[in-house]
Amino acid sequence: MSARAVDFEIRGLAAADLDAIEAIEVLAYPTPWSRNMFIGELAKPTSICLGAYAAEEGQLIGYVVASRYVDAWHVMNVCVNPDLQGNGIAGVLLERFFEITDRDGRRGYTLEVRVSNERAIRLYERLGFVSRGIRRAYYTDNREDAHVMWREELDEDEDASS
Repeated sequence: MSARAVDFEIRGLAAADLDAIEAIEVLAYPTPWSRNMFIGELAKPTSICLGAYAAEEGQLIGYVVASRYVDAWHVMNVCVNPDLQGNGIAGVLLERFFEITDRDGRRGYTLEVRVSNERAIRLYERLGFVSRGIRRAYYTDNREDAHVMWREELDEDEDASS
């Protein structure tokens, strides 16, 4: 399937989406985030929470949750309904997130990803992330290690000189 096989739109997540978020989270992760974790991120003024919604039904099919810290954006949760993974939805969500945060200047981006999640690692690498280390026994469900990945954001002057 190609990214165009699924027609969807990107918009901000809202509290009304919590049931749909939980349903996807349970399908996708062995240790899903709690409802309260999502409520906290939705309420935080330093967070950006975006959803991908199927064009025809308006049903939530994926989301990204990120929060701004002092010198970086932390991409905390990227998830797509497992039945629709591989259609480019996560990439489009992340690209939209980068567009929104582009005016932030020199801010970088960081995330953790399971060392076994090769599909996600390839996606993040295509989007400019590089592994900067390993966080040992990061995941509580099986004590799996996580890659700590970073993407540096260049300011306009540096982009122009490249």
